[in-house]
Amino acid sequence: MANAAAKKSTAKKPATLKAVFASEPRVALPGSAKLALAGSTPGTPLKGRGAVTVSVIVRRKAALPQAAIDGAHLTRAQYRASHGADPAAVKAVTTFAKEFGLSATADLARRTVFVTGSLADLQTAFGVMLYQHTAGGRTLRLREGDICLPEGLIPYVEAVLGLDNRPQAEPHFRVLPRATGTSFTPVQVAQLYNFPTGGAKGQTIGLIELGGGFRAADITAYFKSLGLAAPKVTAVLVDKAKNAPTTSDGADGEVMLDIDVAGAAAPGANIAVYFTPNTDQGFVDAITTAIHDTTNKPSVISISWGSAEPNWTAQARSAMDSAFQSAAALGITVTVAAGDNGSSDGETDSANHVDYPASSPYALGCGGTKLTGSGTSITSEVVWNETAANEGATGGGISADYPQPSWQSSITATKKGRGVPDVSGNADPSTGYQVRVDGQSIVVGGTSAVAPLWAALVALINAQSKTSLGFLQPKLYGTAATSGLHDITSGNNGAFKAGKGWDACTGLGTPNGTALAGLLAPSKTIKSPVRKKRAA
Repeated sequence: MANAAAKKSTAKKPATLKAVFASEPRVALPGSAKLALAGSTPGTPLKGRGAVTVSVIVRRKAALPQAAIDGAHLTRAQYRASHGADPAAVKAVTTFAKEFGLSATADLARRTVFVTGSLADLQTAFGVMLYQHTAGGRTLRLREGDICLPEGLIPYVEAVLGLDNRPQAEPHFRVLPRATGTSFTPVQVAQLYNFPTGGAKGQTIGLIELGGGFRAADITAYFKSLGLAAPKVTAVLVDKAKNAPTTSDGADGEVMLDIDVAGAAAPGANIAVYFTPNTDQGFVDAITTAIHDTTNKPSVISISWGSAEPNWTAQARSAMDSAFQSAAALGITVTVAAGDNGSSDGETDSANHVDYPASSPYALGCGGTKLTGSGTSITSEVVWNETAANEGATGGGISADYPQPSWQSSITATKKGRGVPDVSGNADPSTGYQVRVDGQSIVVGGTSAVAPLWAALVALINAQSKTSLGFLQPKLYGTAATSGLHDITSGNNGAFKAGKGWDACTGLGTPNGTALAGLLAPSKTIKSPVRKKRAA
């Protein structure tokens, strides 16, 4: 799990150490409370001796400077020196692990101490009861309630992930089930959105995948059909995950949609696919791996997985938000799909919900539209809502967990919380993307396509302007930058309607790529395609 530079400690029997934490009173780790899995009941308590590894996220050595998040980006060396794991926190967690017969390995940049031991020892150390539950043919390890740590350890720890391994998220793609509608290649969508030409050579787009896999033969065949050179695609395996392609109706559809859209819309870019288990631990570990990947060095990370905010513990969201802050400080942009289940986000409690991690204040939330046009001319664009045909609708709304960010302060609709999405793009399956999955050519939509589409645009701008855009929202919500976006004013996603300016369906709108590039990197030269006057 940790890189070669990680520090190791060897577990010793508690009797050989002076007890520092074992005798302290236990305190609930803030934000760690876990609800019961829907439809499950406590099963047989787990007492196995097989080794399990959990990820303990520890506090920073020093807070990230706001200036770095806003654009005065840190080098990796600067980050490691001042903003990685607090050595005192690593020492505390390592000591705690040894006391309870556990081993510990620290990755300082990722601020993660990987603690390994038997189920029995982990339950004792973290003050939890684990039990077994079988769902969907899979045996899960579950916990309920709080993680309880020794009182003296609490100040050092932000999150403990991996004790519970229930699925955390779902992919946000929709396969067109009927032979109707007009589909596009990603190249055609990029042309309609006036993406800069000239390619994204030298950039790497990171893709986070919580399942599925890709076949090299599909990538070669697909890009040959587009007349493009196939991108270099590298699989990075996190937490013992695998590049494991199965069938086109599974998670492979998500993986190949992301690769095909990102690679075709940003020709010349390399792609790193971070495969990880579908758990809160796997999700966070993949993101921290991508951010601190000194081999592939992605300049933009695309995430097409998520679930409604109530499905997350506060500690898991905090760990991910903190990772996104690190990305911003290092100049890495994070784009996230806003969800495919309308304003309810698929929940059945009759309330409105937004999808996480799209609702993170440090992620660029990407909503969906229905796009019609040809060549370089858009003839119509409205909110994606095909719920009447059971084909989904763009997510969007107001967060119940995050306050209004400063860059949304001028938007009355977001006074009660962070508004989602920030931007949007073509997502309706009936105007979807032609992709290749497991040897088949299919048409796929969903906001899953919009996150890699925006990631591709960021990669193009980075490559051609020789800049690193990083955290985009403060710039995008500025008066000047909105002129590089096409405002969507028609349609709804259930509870929310599109209108002039920002709305909880399509955010600020869809990109006029070249115009937006000139606004985000005004001192640079951006290659623009020759295009006709845009239709209203």
